Amino acid sequence: MAYKITDDCISCGSCAATCPVEAISEGAEHYEIDADKCVECGACAAGCPVSAIEAP
Repeated sequence: MAYKITDDCISCGSCAATCPVEAISEGAEHYEIDADKCVECGACAAGCPVSAIEAP
């Protein structure tokens, strides 16, 4: 199960910049994680300034 970006996301892009497998992209309302690409490393959650990313 992949990490999930919540509605608390402010669309700053810091999570996408830290993802080593490029699993994060800008979605319609906020950034989204491609569950098929996510390797559950946690880099995105560590880099989120508003704690908008939940662990699987």
